[in-house]
Amino acid sequence: MSTVESEDLDPNWLSGEEQRAWRAHLAAHKLLEHRLDRELQEFGLSLNDYEILVNLSESTAHRMRMSDLAEATIQSRSRLSHQIARMEAASLVRRESCPDDRRGTYAVLTDQGWDTIQRVAPMHVANVRYHFIDRLAPELIEALESAYAPVVQHLLRLRAEERA
Repeated sequence: MSTVESEDLDPNWLSGEEQRAWRAHLAAHKLLEHRLDRELQEFGLSLNDYEILVNLSESTAHRMRMSDLAEATIQSRSRLSHQIARMEAASLVRRESCPDDRRGTYAVLTDQGWDTIQRVAPMHVANVRYHFIDRLAPELIEALESAYAPVVQHLLRLRAEERA
């Protein structure tokens, strides 16, 4: 589903500078994600696994409703369910029923999952620093945050509207 209607739309082509910025963003995002994912593989994790472990480790009682976890990780509930099944097989998480909602399910960090995130997080943060943060001057880090904030807010608003 496109946000912009294609009929009666005169192309507003990107300028050379805009095109270079867009392509640099795409390349940096893809290359960084690939590199970080690859570095997590030595621990038997994917970047998606790591993101789930982080969310659970930072949540109260190391548990989240599956619907909230799907929202936090920007995944469909179906995709998250498959991801959690793989992580259950690795004893990193388990599912528990919600006592106040028979249809709801919690994803819960296991002791092994907690040990894993504690062991892997320092290496992952060092890699994020090495591959990303340390490549940028401090003023560029601030500029990136400022630049991405309105984009993130816009896309979150559209996502909320689609769900309403």
